[in-house]
Amino acid sequence: MFSIEHDFDATVVTLVDEGEVPLQEDVIVSSFEECVTVEQYDPRTDQTVRITLSQTQMKDLAAAINLPEGVYRRKK
Repeated sequence: MFSIEHDFDATVVTLVDEGEVPLQEDVIVSSFEECVTVEQYDPRTDQTVRITLSQTQMKDLAAAINLPEGVYRRKK
């Protein structure tokens, strides 16, 4: 399951794990004009871990999802 919310300065997608146990914590993806952040709570450290991707890195990730193993460069 996932939800999409449009905030003032970002689009926020929350991914909820509904599979078999053990379930993972929710993943929150926030897309801003200049970057994309991915956050997930880590119960082992009692902290939220955040990764920040540039828009270029996010486009590369989206392109890589369905490609076979290898090294690639997107055309501009």
